[in-house]
Amino acid sequence: MLRTPAGRTRLAILEWLKDPVSPAPRRRYTDPAGNGVTARAVAVALGLPRRVARTHLALLADLGLVRAHRIRRRTYYRRDEFRIAEAARLFEKGW
Repeated sequence: MLRTPAGRTRLAILEWLKDPVSPAPRRRYTDPAGNGVTARAVAVALGLPRRVARTHLALLADLGLVRAHRIRRRTYYRRDEFRIAEAARLFEKGW
């Protein structure tokens, strides 16, 4: 899953989410470090269409590598460091 060309995009998203500096205007109820970032912020930061970013983020959320939660009408995403560490250990052990 992470070795395909689309997998490189997912890895770039995970890498960017380590330290998300949101280029979008700050909203009153959001904090990129605490709440996470929207698909729009990821799309702007990585130069992707918003729909593509949203699809990749939804897949990463389904895998458990990213946590998604809604505030009002927007979905915010952030890394799940514990699950990422578990996945890394699985790959190191040879699956």
